[in-house]
Amino acid sequence: MNPIKHRILLGAQWGDEGKGKVVDHLSAEADWVIRFQGGNNAGHSLWVNGKKTVLHLIPSGILHPHTTCIIGEGVVMDPGVLIKEITQLQEANVFKKASDRIKISERTHVILPIHRGIDVARESKAKGTKAHIGTTGRGIGPAYETKALRRGIRVIDLFDGAHYSEKVEMMMAEYAHHFTREELGELKSQSVIDLEYWKKIFEPMLIDTTSYLKGGEAQGKKMLFEGAQGVMLDQDHGTYPYVTSSFTTSPSAGIGAAYPKVTRAAKVVGVAKAYVTRVGSGPFPTEMLGKHVEGEEKRGEEIRKVGQEFGATTGRPRRIGWQDLVALKYAVDVAGIDEIALMKGDVLSGMGDFKVCVGYQKQDGSLWKTYPANADELLKMTPQYETFPGWKKATPEDPHYQKYINYVEQFLGVPVTFIGYGPERDAMIVRDGKRLGHEA
Repeated sequence: MNPIKHRILLGAQWGDEGKGKVVDHLSAEADWVIRFQGGNNAGHSLWVNGKKTVLHLIPSGILHPHTTCIIGEGVVMDPGVLIKEITQLQEANVFKKASDRIKISERTHVILPIHRGIDVARESKAKGTKAHIGTTGRGIGPAYETKALRRGIRVIDLFDGAHYSEKVEMMMAEYAHHFTREELGELKSQSVIDLEYWKKIFEPMLIDTTSYLKGGEAQGKKMLFEGAQGVMLDQDHGTYPYVTSSFTTSPSAGIGAAYPKVTRAAKVVGVAKAYVTRVGSGPFPTEMLGKHVEGEEKRGEEIRKVGQEFGATTGRPRRIGWQDLVALKYAVDVAGIDEIALMKGDVLSGMGDFKVCVGYQKQDGSLWKTYPANADELLKMTPQYETFPGWKKATPEDPHYQKYINYVEQFLGVPVTFIGYGPERDAMIVRDGKRLGHEA
């Protein structure tokens, strides 16, 4: 078999699956790590030598000194957040000169104060209704919205002189009815006050992504494409309308990084937890709320505490659920996933028997084994579970965990190649027994 040269890494559930750790692991043998969608609503947590690093925009491969990290045009980028991350990494001696390690597509859209303002205003107004999505309030959705409206501001537009201010005014006119004249004036002021500073920081990092990646391919660079959020939050294929504002499946890597040729040859890794979590609103059939399994609420609280299941971006407590293989199988199929990285099984160690959803029973008694397009239908269904004996250690050496892994592989039809059994960088098993980047 040919060595694996390029990989695309996706969240296979509703986000927060442990992608940062897997990106960090795979980056050991990647030259370039490219983020292709999402914004700073993502939070990838990394533990190296007992130190925690949380990244929201810069790809998680940055902690390996040999990598170049690229922010593609499928991303929406908050200038202040990116500069803050750069500063934190410089202070941690990860790099001295940001432009040596970080590149930004000229076509990446920018999140401005108006985006954050409209995001918070909408969510506040919708609270308590079905329109409440549970966004992070970071302005990601409105930034993608202005992009689709052809009113967005790209990084290259920051360098457009007086036309930048005109473009900001055109964008803000779309949302003027949400704010007073004074509020609009303040939002515009915030959008221009740091402009010269932003330009100074970003100018040496700007690239034409297509040309850059094409050149890298000619040089034999190994590329890792990093997604944010998860397949079940994809705008087309997720639990609509409780989804993110971008496209999270593997074909999006070629679009968001502007070079589909290289991603067509990539192997796709889907990251999943041994259990499931979700943040924000939306149906979650296996959530541990005490509706279907006795004592599950207590188990959910225990998992949240042991697994530190609080949002890396917002700090919000995550909703906890039993593993849902129907949803995970759907994600594998719709996102083109070739192999699974199964994470955080160690959180469940010593907790006793564990349940896995293998179907949904409808009110008429029939069994549904595919994921419904109408997410609200899930609210009327009862999850059907298989029960697995608990494990002491979340590695293949534990026969109970091996039994669980075997069942997951059989149900999904793809191998579980990577097993994470702790937060630290080295707590990862590659099941083929070979170093990453070699034949698998």
